[in-house]
Amino acid sequence: LDSNERIAHISNVSFDAATFELWGALLHGARLVVLNKDVVLSPKEFISELEAQGITTMFLTTALFNLLARENPNAFQTLKTVMFGGEACDPAVVRRVLESNPPERLLHVYGPTETTTFAAWHHIQTVAPDAQTIPIGRPIANTTIYLLDSHFNPVPVGVPGEIFIGGD
Repeated sequence: LDSNERIAHISNVSFDAATFELWGALLHGARLVVLNKDVVLSPKEFISELEAQGITTMFLTTALFNLLARENPNAFQTLKTVMFGGEACDPAVVRRVLESNPPERLLHVYGPTETTTFAAWHHIQTVAPDAQTIPIGRPIANTTIYLLDSHFNPVPVGVPGEIFIGGD
């Protein structure tokens, strides 16, 4: 982020994503653009407002990302960075966005509330035709992610495990 960003504030302040929106803007001298809840919940109005306000960066829940992308896969074409996460996503919807007019960077982010917004991110550039999911990616700076079994031992690649997150 830098001072040229226009970050959309669409989260309720009690939702952890608001920490990214508020502090991301304040700590980088960027502009925080507060969008009305009624606008956010109306796909056509929301898409129009993104362009009218010159939004460059935003985080969306996966459900809202899917809603906007299904309504108009070109919805994010004017944005620099779009991040979405919070639940499993539909690779077909993501592929439609990438095949339309995608944002400069489309990031799938992961992080339970306890990590204060994001713990991992994946820059999505392509989606395989047979993809069943989108990766959560690699840990952000100063973070480690482990996949462990029920005895807290690392699991091999391809073996299910529980996610453990550590770091600052």
